[in-house]
Amino acid sequence: MSSKEKLVQEIIDFGYLKSPQIIKAFLSIDRKDFVTLEHQDEAYLDIPLPIGFGQTISQPLTVAFMLELLNPQKGDKILDIGSGSGWTSALLSYLVSDGGKETEGKVIAIERIPELKEFGEKNAAKYNFVKKDIVKFFCADGAKAISDICSNLDLREGIDKILCSAAVEKVPLEWLKALKTGGRLVTPLDGEIQLWVKKSARDFEKQSFKGFSFVPLISDDGE
Repeated sequence: MSSKEKLVQEIIDFGYLKSPQIIKAFLSIDRKDFVTLEHQDEAYLDIPLPIGFGQTISQPLTVAFMLELLNPQKGDKILDIGSGSGWTSALLSYLVSDGGKETEGKVIAIERIPELKEFGEKNAAKYNFVKKDIVKFFCADGAKAISDICSNLDLREGIDKILCSAAVEKVPLEWLKALKTGGRLVTPLDGEIQLWVKKSARDFEKQSFKGFSFVPLISDDGE
């Protein structure tokens, strides 16, 4: 069993990784392709790793837990906010496209730091998701630029899922408006991971899960 397979099995044994398709994505999208050169030897440890600019590639267990809550499906249109190293963007791209076989699903990866946007896009391109137009990367303020990006990509009917990998002080209204009825939002908030399911334009079902920590999501105005 390889180090990658051992890591995946460890997360399964802890009970955080359950869905066959998400397990397949974790085995197919190699975390080592998304860490910096100086941390290659630590790629299969279940820990967050620095990727520069005060940001990290999240702990694999945490990513697995958030993806299980998000429940990505083939054909989904998903926002990946704070895409960083591009690992979550690639995992989501795999899931919405059945491993790159379909192109109906889309991932919109948004990263505020230009150098990290380029880093993540280059990493995801190793799996042809960029070439196949399954994922698009944008350097933008993830708290504010959603409506413009969705309009430009002809996604005015709405987004199926939203994943945010950095802690917010409050959920931006723009995210809630972009989400389709029945859509799911997973984000760190108030020291927890929260799942919001949109029941109607103003009604959300919410669940909270404690025991996680994240770097903050920073807006262009410093908030």
